[in-house]
Amino acid sequence: MIKHLAANHQVTVASLARSRAEALEGAGIASYCASYEMAEVHNPIQVARMLLRVPTQTPSSMGFFYSPTLAQRVRERLARERFDLIFVHCSSVAQYVAGVRGTPKILDFGDMDSQKWLEYARHKPFPLSAGYWLEGRKLAREERRLAGRFDLCTATTRAEWETLEGYRTGVPTDWFPNGVDNVYFAPTAEPYDPDTICFVGRMDYYPNRECMFQFCARTLPLVRARRPNVRMLIVGADPSSAVRKLGELPGVTVTGSVPDVRPYLQRSALMVVPLNIARGTQNKILEAMASGVPVVVSNVAAGGVDAVAGEHFAVASTPEERAQAILRILGDPAERRRLAIAGRERMLSHHAWDRSMERLDRIIDRCLNSWRDASGELAWQTGTVT
Repeated sequence: MIKHLAANHQVTVASLARSRAEALEGAGIASYCASYEMAEVHNPIQVARMLLRVPTQTPSSMGFFYSPTLAQRVRERLARERFDLIFVHCSSVAQYVAGVRGTPKILDFGDMDSQKWLEYARHKPFPLSAGYWLEGRKLAREERRLAGRFDLCTATTRAEWETLEGYRTGVPTDWFPNGVDNVYFAPTAEPYDPDTICFVGRMDYYPNRECMFQFCARTLPLVRARRPNVRMLIVGADPSSAVRKLGELPGVTVTGSVPDVRPYLQRSALMVVPLNIARGTQNKILEAMASGVPVVVSNVAAGGVDAVAGEHFAVASTPEERAQAILRILGDPAERRRLAIAGRERMLSHHAWDRSMERLDRIIDRCLNSWRDASGELAWQTGTVT
């Protein structure tokens, strides 16, 4: 998005970095923007800020993503520079500019985070479930409040947009999808292993861990009962000790962080995404489909992809359904090829970044035109010239 906007605009980026190493990596955006502000934060301090907000009406998430340093830098920038648009990605950092007036503002929620926390509450044991429920309720209230302080709000999928619309704030809303780099993620001529399946995702993320525990316990044994040589690759950074222990199961390999996920995707006959908790778009699904790797997904994960079940990917939600879908694809090279081609074509037509950015351009134009119309109407009513 930064690269796209910078093609025709001067873009200033303000962001957080969680470590010196991340800050150095993040400095790579310099060639894609006019300037940037990056404030380094440290988890112990951010957790303390989060905990201080537990007994208040402010969501703890706002504390976790707050930096006095970044707030000061943003204020100084706004005081000395004139911006034509403020674009915020993620509600947790909307706090830095929510009170700004005189500049059109778009808040891109991406996912509606409140709904994710409320979903966590249904899967976590008490008293954790109560904590997630409280945070979800506080976030939903804050999302409504923040939406009312921006000129236009967006989400990543139609389902997330419907949640946003349901707040009935009176603020214009829209949505534009995540895209995938279909040149970087592309089919390869290298042969795949008909007995290898994979899951790709950060393994310090609770929904990813939870679904892999369930899959390895309930679905993989059903698959291996019919195809004993099937291997499961769990590919992703920062696996917990419990996730690493899955590597002791027959046929399971836990890789941890890898320099490039593509070789693992491309050697696999298919990828499974059996998420029980999912909001927004699962980029891992887009990347596999763009790579020409068939995907077997759960119903909740399928909702974030603009594709048709059975035509572009397989959707299955029970262990038995998943095992049947996996075995069908592994045992039928023609069906695997059909899904591989159809999935790739769907990514090119519905999740290509250029098309997504065309939607974003229209959204920005809509916001700016509404702002100009409102400014002109105000000037006419007050007899001033702007």
